[in-house]
Amino acid sequence: AAMQAHPLVAGVQENGCRALGNVCLGGDAAALARKQRAADAGGIEVAVAAMQAHPQVAGVQQFGCCAMGNVCYGSDVAARARRQRAVIAGATEAVAGAMQAHPGDAAVQRHGQRLRDLLA
Repeated sequence: AAMQAHPLVAGVQENGCRALGNVCLGGDAAALARKQRAADAGGIEVAVAAMQAHPQVAGVQQFGCCAMGNVCYGSDVAARARRQRAVIAGATEAVAGAMQAHPGDAAVQRHGQRLRDLLA
């Protein structure tokens, strides 16, 4: 809710993406359920919107890529659907923009490449 209420506040977006990524970390059954709940609540779209709104803020880009990577990770049908949802939401373009805007930021590059690999 905070990310949607304060889309132009970079700190809110960065910390929101960080929290989303942390909540969706893991591969056990509970983590898979959290990933799906996050996607169903619009977490993918909110992360893309944060990245689009703050292209020059490395932290937003890093944690946006990390959050979407964690939400989209998995090998089941639901994970594939979440990855498709991310592509439709504009994640492919957002990650490309992040990596291009922050070529010297190792964290942006690492999380960005992980997300690109997942979405490929």
